[in-house]
Order: sequence, then C-alpha cells, then structure tokens
Amino acid sequence: MPTRRMALGTLAGGALLSVGVAGGGQALAAGMAGHPLRRIPQKASARVIIDNDFAGDPDGLVALAHQLLTPKTRTVLVTCSALAPRSSDPAITRRSAADAKQLAEKLIGIAGIATPPPVVIGSENPGVAEAAPSPAARAIVAEAMREDPLPLVFTCGGPLTNLAAALRLEPAIAKRMTVIWIGGGNYPAGGWEYNLATDLPAARAVIEQSAVPLWQVPQGAYRQMQASVAEMTDQLATLSPLGAFLYDRFTTPPEFIHIAGAWPLGDSPTVLLTALSSESSHYTETTARRIGPDYTYGEPIAGRTIRVYDALDARLTFSDFTALMRLHAAGQLG
Repeated sequence: MPTRRMALGTLAGGALLSVGVAGGGQALAAGMAGHPLRRIPQKASARVIIDNDFAGDPDGLVALAHQLLTPKTRTVLVTCSALAPRSSDPAITRRSAADAKQLAEKLIGIAGIATPPPVVIGSENPGVAEAAPSPAARAIVAEAMREDPLPLVFTCGGPLTNLAAALRLEPAIAKRMTVIWIGGGNYPAGGWEYNLATDLPAARAVIEQSAVPLWQVPQGAYRQMQASVAEMTDQLATLSPLGAFLYDRFTTPPEFIHIAGAWPLGDSPTVLLTALSSESSHYTETTARRIGPDYTYGEPIAGRTIRVYDALDARLTFSDFTALMRLHAAGQLG
C-alpha cells in the first residue's frame, strides 16, 4: 500500500508575493545603507537542468528566474520544449521551441547572470520520435554523464519530450539524475492534463520504460501555486527590469482565456523542491501506473516506485521568490 507522509529533507536545503514593502523591505534597506549586509552562509547543494516550454504560459519564466537567482542550486543547462500543435496558430507552434529559447536567453540577459547557462533548443515536434536526436537531448546526455560532485536534478515544467529523447540516446543517464515533473492528472484516476497530453509517448517512455527517479507534481498539486493579479501588479511590474519583463509576459494572454483573480504559477514547485524545502509539503511514495490513451492511470508497474506530491508550500515558495527579486533589484545577490 502506498503511504502518505510528510517529506523529510530535499535535494538542497531553506510568500511571490507576501513580503511587504513597508516591513522587511524598509528594514533591509536601512541595514544596507549603514553597513554591508552580513550573510547567512549558503552554498549550492545540487545542479539543475531546467526544461520548459517557455513560449507558452509565463509561469515557466517565473520559475526560471527564481531558479537562476537562488544560491541553493547551480543552473547548468536550460533546454526548451515546444507547445502542443493544437494549442496555437500552426505557424507559431512550428517554431515554439525556438521562441522559447529566445525568451529564456532574453530573461538571462536582463537578469545579468554572471555565468549564464547554455540555452539549447529541443524538438519542435512533441509526440513524434525524431530520427536524429535534438540539440537539447544531446546536451542533457552530456551534462548527465559529466562528473561533478553535486547531484543532478532535471526539472520539467512542460512535456517530457526532451528527456525521453535523451534517455533513448543514452539510457545510462537514468541512474545519474533525479527528475521533477510538473504534469499528469491527479492520483489515483488521472485524466487529461496539458503537459501529459502534449507528448503522451514521452511520458510513457519516462515513467513506464525507464527507472529514472521521478518526483511527479500532478495537476491538483501544482494548481495550489496561485498568485493574485493584484499581487503581481503591485510587486512585479515596477520592481526592476527583470520584474517588468516577467510581468509583461502576463499582460497579453490569448483572447479565449478569461483571467480570474489569481494566476496559477504551476511551475514554481520545481524551485521549492530543489532549492528550499519539502518539509512543509506532502507526498506519497507509490507504485507507478501505466497511462492509457485517455490519460488515465491503469495497471501498476511492478518494481517502479515514484514520488507523487499532493500538497505544496506556496507561501514559502513565493516569499522566497519576492525576496530574491528584491535583493537582485538592490544589487545584493552574490
């Protein structure tokens, strides 16, 4: 029987939007004016590959900025996946991985990252096994096979296209990383979910055909990560050039989308679980299941255990993001 428990520990070691300007912000500014800020010592505990469809929902760019700014992980590679062909104008989706690369590179440039990670394009054809491995697949294999004292985490906020291609190219990488995937329907039933549906064969390859350690954050969990529109306007738009860039990405949604009072920032759990803590989040260690053509979970896979999150600490995640953005704007990040 699967057990539901509180997660104890993370790969690293620690809400957008609940840190007020008038309290901690003024105290921090006053301290900085008087003398150099004394730092709580931190160092990177993991290296991270960030994979996402950055040309789609802007939550991937928020997670990218957060991961780049945290001192608790070292981002070593950014790989770009494509949007679902049915999700937009065909002329756009034919180049959506390339567009994702441009957006990620622009963000990294605005952030002024001292040692920017390479940004590599993946397949433009999710769901199609291409004859030649994409540049992203090759880059993932190269990083995974490279010797480094820090453990490697592959975080994915989109379809698993690039990871599945990398596993086909070099199956040995399954033993050299942990995967955190934002995707899939809720357990135990499953069902349609965008990242899963965009490339069902890739999800099957990773979950059913490989032994890579997998932490899955399904739809019901990642939708707990919500920031209100008012918070985003108040705390991102005028904070810094980086904040303005991120905020602007939310101002031109497709016409068919009705914006409610909050916007889900569903890719941010990748930062929570690699750079902050999982002690205030909950997961279940459970037997993985095969995925049907209707995206529901089917029969269990003998010997294949995965971690599935059902509750996430949004307060910790977004407080950390806002604080890092303020420190970055003040030039106080190392």
